[in-house]
Amino acid sequence: MAEVHIIGQILKAVDFAEPHLYCKWSLQSGNAWRLVQGEVQGQSHVASHRLQSSSDFAQPLDIHLSTASVQGWPRLLVEVYAVNVLQQSWPVGYGFVHVPSTPGTHRLEIGTWKVAPNGLWQSLRERFGGGGAALSKTDLLYSGVERYKLQTLSSGKVIVELNLIFRKFDEYGVEFK
Repeated sequence: MAEVHIIGQILKAVDFAEPHLYCKWSLQSGNAWRLVQGEVQGQSHVASHRLQSSSDFAQPLDIHLSTASVQGWPRLLVEVYAVNVLQQSWPVGYGFVHVPSTPGTHRLEIGTWKVAPNGLWQSLRERFGGGGAALSKTDLLYSGVERYKLQTLSSGKVIVELNLIFRKFDEYGVEFK
């Protein structure tokens, strides 16, 4: 079977209004893909920024996958959460990116969005640290079936660095140019 090694890190979140953030991540792929080694989901520590609009996570990724088909190519999903002094957390950004289909080093910026407040009360609650609206199903992140019904706002970006190693794809007739 062909293999993909994903080695890298979720570096940081930039341009978010909230000062205390953490990131949940997961790697989604099609049915032909199998996990050989590593973790396909995780969570970073809480990172704070005071003077700059950047929260550094440096969350390592080390995933080894095998596949017999390029269908269902992997994608990295991120959910950024804010935390207040009462240790309450709420989502402030959702986003995803497909893992690049070429070997080598890649620096990716994942643009994120959040569910827009639908009234004055929810807007005030979000502004003063009580939390914002959350998605009940995370598959809305990458499938456009129901996402068009949501009202959303842009939030910050998540910066990811990935080093990709591909093995045995030539045996399955896949060439990278």
